[in-house]
Amino acid sequence: MFKKYKEKFIGDREFYANLIRLIIPMIVQQGITSFVSLLDNVMVGRLGTESMSGVAIVNQLLFVFNLTIFGGLAGASIFGAQFYGKGDHKGVRYALRFKLIFSVLMAVIAIVALLFFNNPLISLFLTESESGGDLVLTLSEAKNYLFVMLIGLIPFSFSQSYSSTLRETGETVSPMTASIIAIVTNFVLNYILIFGSFGAPRLGVVGAAIATVIARYIEAIYLIIHTHRREKTFIFAQGLYKSLYLPGAVVKKILLTGTPLMLNELFWSIGTTMISQSYSTRGLTVVAATNIAGTVWNLFCVIMFAMGNAVSIIIGQQLGAGEIEEAKRTDNKLLFFTVVLHIGVGALIAITAPFIPLIYNTTPEVQRLTTELLFVAGAALPIQAFAHVTYFTIRSGGKTFITFLFDCVFTWLIPLPIAFFCSRYTALSIIGIYALVQFADIIKVIIGSILLRSGIWANNVVSDVD
Repeated sequence: MFKKYKEKFIGDREFYANLIRLIIPMIVQQGITSFVSLLDNVMVGRLGTESMSGVAIVNQLLFVFNLTIFGGLAGASIFGAQFYGKGDHKGVRYALRFKLIFSVLMAVIAIVALLFFNNPLISLFLTESESGGDLVLTLSEAKNYLFVMLIGLIPFSFSQSYSSTLRETGETVSPMTASIIAIVTNFVLNYILIFGSFGAPRLGVVGAAIATVIARYIEAIYLIIHTHRREKTFIFAQGLYKSLYLPGAVVKKILLTGTPLMLNELFWSIGTTMISQSYSTRGLTVVAATNIAGTVWNLFCVIMFAMGNAVSIIIGQQLGAGEIEEAKRTDNKLLFFTVVLHIGVGALIAITAPFIPLIYNTTPEVQRLTTELLFVAGAALPIQAFAHVTYFTIRSGGKTFITFLFDCVFTWLIPLPIAFFCSRYTALSIIGIYALVQFADIIKVIIGSILLRSGIWANNVVSDVD
């Protein structure tokens, strides 16, 4: 029996060698991003709880834009990965062209919306509480940060379009390199501009925003130049900007497959933001603590994020090549590897939880609450890792309406109502509410297991697309 389960859930040495080659650049990229984000968070935190909370609120709003972009690109990415698996470079070019048009359009819409409605949106997160905090200062800091950050949405759209397409072809090093260059730039400029180091003006949260925007332009420019200088290797880049032409059949396929994904990411991110807003009704202490805990959680979850991308690439290419049964076997091994790995990562979060908040210049109440939140997050991580990889598995086969139900509808039906009603109409502590929301993913794991076993996700979506 052990041999049977070993064959089903454990791969051979070559399997893990290939997997590691694929995910290491993504882990390095995401790891550096998350680590520097943590350091940035600490630097902004040194300006005070109000400044840190203002930045956190804006980042929560921009999170909705980011996830909408990711969702829109994901539909095209399904086709990009499968076109590449099929050997169709023209198809990959069409997928990238679609990504660029879509993401720039979404950036323009987001800029206009946030310019006109920034005040009411930010104010949703500002609630008086016994723990105190200057809400007027928090609102001012948030708006100052937001107006600069909007300048970086267009280059962000380009870098996401290029880096996702490069990954679909198995090229993960150049997106990693671009990200590292941008991150180092961001970190150095943060140090200089936030605190006024080396004779520069002390700009506070505005300096943090300027540093991020400059880094985003550098990342986008690097990826564009790198890709088009190597058009013999990246054949899909040849003639990319000669026209904006997209075949109707390809657009129709991408829209049919991608619209549920875009709506999923849009409404999932809105749902997640509303959960954060529900937490914020308990005061600025909770806003600050959930911001710190979320930043730390992102650092520890780089492997989970990389595994999600790896599933999209590996399973997508196998499905595109018509290797349906092999894709199912591969997915079992990837899921098992992910869950086992994140039992260890969750334990590491719990072990370090009492110490990480101490690096922040904030109140003891925020530090204590952050530690408690991290204990809960670490315990729930293996469950969330399974759900995360399951989502990418279902998505890789083009079953995007199912992913919409699995991810977005689930969020609106289970975790969001829990957070909304418990935060407003019960005396349950924020830790109790947070734990209920995190462990609600147990239901998601059960649903995901049923979907995976059914095999409904294993489809070739490019067999009839030319």
